[in-house]
Amino acid sequence: MIELRDEDTGATLGVITDQQFEFLRDALVEESEEDQDYYIDGATIDLLQQAGADQELLDLLRRALGSREDMEIQWAPASGS
Repeated sequence: MIELRDEDTGATLGVITDQQFEFLRDALVEESEEDQDYYIDGATIDLLQQAGADQELLDLLRRALGSREDMEIQWAPASGS
């Protein structure tokens, strides 16, 4: 399990499965091997949907983005994983 957090506030956005994380990792750009964040905006979420992301992941990302134009999300292994 992987915990997603808002990079600006540190707030936990939710926990995703390892499969959902692998989908994100394959679909989004990491700047380096040590990179543990992703840039998200509405267009990114639409592209993830078109690529076959599951609805639970899409819903989590849309809730996290809310009314903002974009955001950075950080990821880390969830506590107890």
